[in-house]
Amino acid sequence: MVMGSAAQGVSCPDALVGRLVERGVQVIRFDHRDTGRSSVVDFDAHPYTIGDMARDCLAVLDGYELDSAHVAGTSLGGMIAQWLGVHAPDRVRSLTVMSSSPMGHDPSSVWARARAGEPADPDDLPPPAPAFLAHMAAGLPPDLESDMALFRVFNGPVRPFDEPAARAMLELAQSRAIDPAAAANHGRAVWMDAPDLLAPLSSITAPTSIVHGDQDPVYPLAHGEALAAAIPGAVLHVVPGMGHALTSPGLPEEVADLIRL
Repeated sequence: MVMGSAAQGVSCPDALVGRLVERGVQVIRFDHRDTGRSSVVDFDAHPYTIGDMARDCLAVLDGYELDSAHVAGTSLGGMIAQWLGVHAPDRVRSLTVMSSSPMGHDPSSVWARARAGEPADPDDLPPPAPAFLAHMAAGLPPDLESDMALFRVFNGPVRPFDEPAARAMLELAQSRAIDPAAAANHGRAVWMDAPDLLAPLSSITAPTSIVHGDQDPVYPLAHGEALAAAIPGAVLHVVPGMGHALTSPGLPEEVADLIRL
């Protein structure tokens, strides 16, 4: 399981892990660099890219002496999963990309137009929802309540928000972070130019599923559709009412059943 930007392994819900174990697999959750109990990096001295974070995943597999694994990534983790499918195909048994966007897509102009109040470019992928952009623009302090507000936006307006579960996960993450501020480096890594991100997704050979909510406020459904169109044989599962996080009762189990094994 490859989690998203600034997210520790514990952000992958226990209910999802349990459901996967019931399906007969072992599950690895890990902390990205700059999150949780993993290494803290001086980004100014040693900047890193999505490809570097993908190589961390390979190091995790090596640490467990695993030649390959079913890889499931969400959001930024979905881009990392795509990188693995393209650049390390022999390590990927199957691929599940959740709530993500094509790894080579440059969102800078899309975000700039949205922040300026300009209409979206019909020839580009759509911008985030206004609620997400407003939260990002508010400049709230990086604390528990700000994170809770963000996860309410992530959840979307359709499915109920499991506030106690979200709060418990965020409190756990806060308690085990060596340097909570370091996770912001992921946001810098995403914008780093890296030619390896431009490799065609059509080269992915692993059996692939795309899991995307129709209420995703960060990557609207068109991003998932673009992924499914770009990867040969990919199957798109649209989850009604799902936003950008698994913070609604029953949703972790529902998504676990869609992960490709």
